[in-house]
Amino acid sequence: MFRSTVSFRRVLVTVFTTVAVALAFPLTALANVAVTQISFDTYTNATSQHKTQVEPDTFSFGNTIVMATQTGRFFDGGASNIAFATSTDGGANWTGGNLPGLTKHDNPSNPWDRATDPAVAYDAQDNVWLISSLVLNEAGGVSGVGVTTSRSTDGGLTWGNPIIIPDSTIGDVDKNWIACDNTPTSPFYGNCYTTWDEFSDGDRLYMSTSTDGGLTWGARKKPANNATGLGGQPVVQPNGTVIVPASNAFETQIIAFRSTDGGNTWSSTVLVSNVASHTVAGGLRTGPLPSAEIDSVGKVYVVWQDCRFRGGCARNDIVMSTSTDGLTWSAVVRIPIDGTNSKVDHFIPGLAVDKSTSGASAHLGLTYYYYTKSSCSVSTCQLRVGFIESANGGSSWSASTEIAGPMNLRWLPNTSQGRMVGDYISTSFNASGQAYGAFAVAFAPTAGGTDCATATPNCNQATYTVTGGLLGAAGSFVVNAGGEHAIPNAASDHASPQAPIITR
Repeated sequence: MFRSTVSFRRVLVTVFTTVAVALAFPLTALANVAVTQISFDTYTNATSQHKTQVEPDTFSFGNTIVMATQTGRFFDGGASNIAFATSTDGGANWTGGNLPGLTKHDNPSNPWDRATDPAVAYDAQDNVWLISSLVLNEAGGVSGVGVTTSRSTDGGLTWGNPIIIPDSTIGDVDKNWIACDNTPTSPFYGNCYTTWDEFSDGDRLYMSTSTDGGLTWGARKKPANNATGLGGQPVVQPNGTVIVPASNAFETQIIAFRSTDGGNTWSSTVLVSNVASHTVAGGLRTGPLPSAEIDSVGKVYVVWQDCRFRGGCARNDIVMSTSTDGLTWSAVVRIPIDGTNSKVDHFIPGLAVDKSTSGASAHLGLTYYYYTKSSCSVSTCQLRVGFIESANGGSSWSASTEIAGPMNLRWLPNTSQGRMVGDYISTSFNASGQAYGAFAVAFAPTAGGTDCATATPNCNQATYTVTGGLLGAAGSFVVNAGGEHAIPNAASDHASPQAPIITR
């Protein structure tokens, strides 16, 4: 059984502690590995869905791993707050709670109504952990009113009140992310970079830089070509160059831009690839947002869901492109989780690259969601979590591992864009090279019926990781997709959006 002890420490944050033991799944949720619950929704406000958590991100440095996730999801955007969980022993044990100072659901004196889109970073120069959040207000319709940074100076165990990036309060903003320069020899060592888009200006992309561990943030800067987009994920090369892969504003392309002067100026965007995407069945909320990581010498890896290798774009694979400079990108390759003639649909990837590895020995880990049969409905779709790994920079991959599921879609919280586990998820490696994914797992509602959207009072979806981490299926790296080619003129099986996308 999973056990937790709860204490309410009102110094900086409400804290709970979990012991990393395997959760005993009921027969309807058997998988190949044991998983550990590392966070849960503690809120009870009547305006959002409980018990629900969606959209976790993680970051690791040494043997510390910090996770942040939405907790208490609203139908029309955002959550009651952002929850966190921290392990200081490489994923064996976790402690966590809710970030202070963000929403009125945590404290009526807090300034904002909702929070969403958490992303985690670490600033090695200042020894500070950072969680970036998008904050929302409800007056006049739910809108993004700013991007905040929460700071921890004690290894991610407690957190101070958030600091808002001044220029992020201009317009209706969306989809933030954060990264720091942690290479001591870099000319910009200690710089941290936050990105977001301004939905009210067609998803205009912006960046802001901090040189003091997130305490203060500089003026917002745009790509040189005034580009639009969303879902940017900055990564920093050892020489200090910042590369930001992102989706365009319509999720029909993956683009990238960069800075070589510490965030003072940003280049025009370049095309990484056009996107061909399959509409995931059952009304599940997904989209081809990128997941980006970097190896120890600065090679950037970007993955997203894409159907170009499947006849009629009938289902998605997870595909990948790489770059050493952010300007020129490799041809898109398929991550061979299964054959192109399978019925499996793959989506919502969370990529990790072991920071101590590189090149032909780069260690990659990928957590993702999938259906074993792509053709299904909200009543029949069976959602699962999987994992696959490469020990050679993506030249070949392990056999895939099923982590969790199957889940009925009616167990998931409902949103205006469909049932939700997250617009993104995450994977991180500890210092021993074990991969820890963070992902939402749902069970049947604890009361009020079988549908989370109508259950009273509680759903049953929380954040989990793999007990003990993963090191590839049976340690063998045998699956290779070499020589595969995308289907000529592959195109999405749905019409392109007619307006910029918003996902919060």
